[in-house]
Amino acid sequence: MRLFNTLTKQVEEFVPIKKGKVGMYSCGPTVYWNQHIGHMYAYVQWDGLVRLMRYQGWEVKWVMNITDVGHMVADEETGEDKMEKGARREGLTVAQIAKKYTDQFLESLDLLNIQRPDVLCQATEHIAEQIELIGKIEANGFAYKTRTGLVFDTGKFPRYAEFGQLNLQDQEAGARVEVDPQKKKPWDFLLWVTNQPNHVLQWDSPWGRGFPGWHIECTAMSVKYLGERFDIHTGGQEHIPVHHTNEIAQGYGVFRHQTANYWMHNGWLVFDGEKMSKSLGNNILVTDLMEKGFSPLALRYLVLTSHYRKGMNFTWSSLTAAQSALDKLCEFVKNSKTQNLQNSKQTLSKEKLKKLDGFRARFVSAVNNDLNFPFPGWTNWNYFWIGTRYWDWG
Repeated sequence: MRLFNTLTKQVEEFVPIKKGKVGMYSCGPTVYWNQHIGHMYAYVQWDGLVRLMRYQGWEVKWVMNITDVGHMVADEETGEDKMEKGARREGLTVAQIAKKYTDQFLESLDLLNIQRPDVLCQATEHIAEQIELIGKIEANGFAYKTRTGLVFDTGKFPRYAEFGQLNLQDQEAGARVEVDPQKKKPWDFLLWVTNQPNHVLQWDSPWGRGFPGWHIECTAMSVKYLGERFDIHTGGQEHIPVHHTNEIAQGYGVFRHQTANYWMHNGWLVFDGEKMSKSLGNNILVTDLMEKGFSPLALRYLVLTSHYRKGMNFTWSSLTAAQSALDKLCEFVKNSKTQNLQNSKQTLSKEKLKKLDGFRARFVSAVNNDLNFPFPGWTNWNYFWIGTRYWDWG
């Protein structure tokens, strides 16, 4: 299997740390609102990766987080927590908002036949692990205190800009009025926030009462369940310049090495050329598709006609075409099963068995090439079915 590694900026052979086993962490949702089909695009693709690895005999442990604290509006270091904003919007508690939209996310996973992760971990249930990790970062000399909280000192990590190919000089020159003038660099980021006494969710810590920054939760939970070095970390391409850059810095601050060997990022699903978002009012839910008469699996089918790194442009006409193609495939499978029952006493010749092996080999070769699900050969229904009948395609 060959995968594109954002770390090295190239497609390279995938070699797991432990033979036959794969540890994979995926950035999950912030559960302050519904997860629309733009969000679900990523999870269909990562589900495909997990299924492919398991099909080929690897034992996969898939871990995903649920963010229910510390993710600020507009992904900034300061401001309002998205969870508090969601709770105020609907007149509910933060806990009620988290449960409501976690349930909505899980329902969407099920409707799209996405396997649930082996571990689905909430940030608020892992505060102790985050405090412990922050303490190690501080003990190693990678943190300092300011009036806003405990801050990661990116100057102690010389390779900070490499992963996201950041131009820090331009960022510094164009920095806005600094919210915290005590920070050494504008891009130094908060590990623990202590200057928001009215924040609903707060915990005691060695640095004062407060709550964790968004980035530390993923580092803490990934290493708790997968170890300080694991195989794959996935997320959206928007995570590269900030969230995942900061995760890499945190890993270095604790362990002096990266936590993940392969970093994989999906492109975006856009709607008629525009990014899907709640602010633009074009967010479509999986249940909305069903209300319009579409099967959720039609969206799954449509997503898998795109390459995960390129993203896709969603239109109603493309979904209609995907539904038609899915219906034809289902009919083909139904007829094939009927024919197999009628010919159950017949055995395939060695020549036909060899041909089947060839189809399977072509299928595996295609999808092992950086998850090339939209391989052109899939337009042949017989080829598609023969290639996938031996795999839990979903």
